[in-house]
Amino acid sequence: MKRAALVAIGLIFLVACSREGGGLRFASVGTGSVTGVYYQVGQAIMAVMNERTAETGLKVTAEATGGSVANINAILAGDMVMGISQADSMFHAYQGQGEWRDKGPQTALRVVCSLHAEAITVVVAEASGIQALTDVRGKTINIGNPGSGQRQNALDIFQSLGIDSERDFRAEGLKASEAPKILQDGQIDGFFYTVGHPAAAILEATSGRRPVRFVPIDGKADFLEKFPYYVPVAVPVACYPNAVNREDVPTIGMLATLVTSAAVDEETVYQLTKGILENLDRIRERHEAFRGLDARNMAGQGAIIPRHPGAERYYREAGLLN
Repeated sequence: MKRAALVAIGLIFLVACSREGGGLRFASVGTGSVTGVYYQVGQAIMAVMNERTAETGLKVTAEATGGSVANINAILAGDMVMGISQADSMFHAYQGQGEWRDKGPQTALRVVCSLHAEAITVVVAEASGIQALTDVRGKTINIGNPGSGQRQNALDIFQSLGIDSERDFRAEGLKASEAPKILQDGQIDGFFYTVGHPAAAILEATSGRRPVRFVPIDGKADFLEKFPYYVPVAVPVACYPNAVNREDVPTIGMLATLVTSAAVDEETVYQLTKGILENLDRIRERHEAFRGLDARNMAGQGAIIPRHPGAERYYREAGLLN
């Protein structure tokens, strides 16, 4: 039997056949590091869904993971039902690009909904002298752990600037949650983190004895034309009063998205989609980054790969699609 068939069978078994008394089904949601916004999203989804377990028969768990790439791979391997991914990682996986170049197109991937906007945030020590991204030559910069979305973001940006991450500067591969302490300890000059704001890790980085600043990402027009899943955003400095910057910092970002596999049954995805979008008031309260969540936008944005039919079914019932 081919691997794809085995994966599909495994996923169906996971979501439809794992039961306790009363027909309880389990759905795991991959998030990110415990200090990141993805983890907060997952915790919010778990909370609102598990209040409806008696109605839906679903028991949801939110798991800390390595981020977008790790979540997508776990979903496609049948180890998770859903996961949070940056829009670019979702697009790359479906097209067989980036981390999936050797594996080919991951056409079983499906989108459920978009979530909050994320900003590619570049944090550097003031003492490093880095004022622009072109100043990183000869420095030590953490671009993110293998399997993380920010690593691919950093590589995209440096490639567009003609900067070689293997030759022009020392690229570290730490998790985002580890980078603030290492920056404050003086072991790196800066780090990339693609995240919704405010973020605990960025607050930690800006609150130590070593002054830090945010570096803008300029010259975005050509970049945005080449990579249509990116959008112009800004780092809100009001969230980080100890940063050197006094004005919001222009950068680029993308939407976080909730993804799943075509092998997951329609009813499970329908109930998860319904539970999330009908409890947005509760979810918005969990984090400042979620304040702008809007059901119609969540249904319509981020659909640069096919929707799962379970999500599509709820959106049409709720009148959220044109």
